[in-house]
Amino acid sequence: MTSALSDEPWKQDRASKAAATPRLTSRERILCACAHQEPDKLPVDFGGGFQTGMHVSIVYKLRQALGLDRPGTPVKVVEVYQMLGEIAPDLREALGIDTVNVGGTGTMFGFPQKDFKEWVLADGTPVLVPGGFNTQYEPNGDLLQWPENDRSVPPSGRMPAGGHFFDAIIRQEPLVEDRLDPADNTEEFQPVSDAELEHYRRLAEHLERTTDKALFCTFGGLTFGDIALVPATFLKRPKGIRDIEEWYVSTVSRPAYVHAVFERQTEVALRNLERLHAAVGDRIAVIQTNGTDFGTQSGPFCSVSKYRELYLPYQQRINGWIHRHTKWKTFMHCCGGIAPLLDAIVEAEFDILNPVQCSARGMEPNALKQRYGDRLVFWGGGVDTQKTLPFGTPDQVRDEVRERIEIFAEGGGYVFCTIHNILANTPVENLLALFEVVRQYR
Repeated sequence: MTSALSDEPWKQDRASKAAATPRLTSRERILCACAHQEPDKLPVDFGGGFQTGMHVSIVYKLRQALGLDRPGTPVKVVEVYQMLGEIAPDLREALGIDTVNVGGTGTMFGFPQKDFKEWVLADGTPVLVPGGFNTQYEPNGDLLQWPENDRSVPPSGRMPAGGHFFDAIIRQEPLVEDRLDPADNTEEFQPVSDAELEHYRRLAEHLERTTDKALFCTFGGLTFGDIALVPATFLKRPKGIRDIEEWYVSTVSRPAYVHAVFERQTEVALRNLERLHAAVGDRIAVIQTNGTDFGTQSGPFCSVSKYRELYLPYQQRINGWIHRHTKWKTFMHCCGGIAPLLDAIVEAEFDILNPVQCSARGMEPNALKQRYGDRLVFWGGGVDTQKTLPFGTPDQVRDEVRERIEIFAEGGGYVFCTIHNILANTPVENLLALFEVVRQYR
């Protein structure tokens, strides 16, 4: 760690605990927290998953502030939809991160994550993007992206002028009710290829051999009704119900259709999970099995009974298979005020809850820890990325980070991360203040 992150004395009780606890590897530290035990030091994740990362411009700023790169050195974009930056090994070590991603070879726009080339963000940040990154600016400054790098079909992504990541472009054809076929909404759920499994096997073996980090797996087809995926930005001509509003309406007006989609998805997912486990074994520590957001700022967007009827059975089959056949921990990403759903989420056999959006109604940290601290691992909640981190002062950031760690980390069952990805335009001095406090608990 460079001098950009200053030292402060640890609290005496934390220092005593650290001295009395054997030093753990990063993997052991994460697994200890997932077992609801207090590890030797605060477990930390940034970049393990695609909702625990940082915008590529933020990674660039951090690397510059920490003296890891010369000015103008580009940073690789590892997720092109949200434009997340690579948390490379030197940055992981500088920030005390305990996780590393084990992900696939594809992207949200259907082209492979390879053959990187130089590109420049609108704010001047130099980056590396995959070779298939095929964009065009419109007269108003919006940036368009095409699926599978194919301009013979309509574009599937739009980055608004002045924006920092892509939005899906809805390309749903007019619906004819009596011709709706659930098979159209399952086009993307296919048996995983041998080549993709070989990629996972090699990557997991390499990371296990060359790092002591906990392997965080992202694997397609496991999350049900994820609105980021419904528009299918990766397909050239998506069929079925692909409009976001129409999909939400269908969960009430066409439940049999949605059940049929989820049933087909589950059948494929279970077969794929069996093959994934055969390829990587128990090298993986954590696997994300939900990315669907069920909450708004003020509460769930669906009733508890609707969640139990429409989603829980399929989530339970996926998570249950994992718990019966592997040592992996199941990770649920779900934004918003979802406190009324948490008992059902536990019943669906999720081990981990992320991002722990403490600013939403019903998500008060002390109440969450008291009621669910022995049943759910809280992975996130470290600081508000909507207000405090981007708009607060460094001291306000320090105070909130310290408060959240003291609440959530006590007794284990906590992995520190911000509430969702760190957004572009976050002041670098606030980021340094965040990691200054994290370092104290490391």
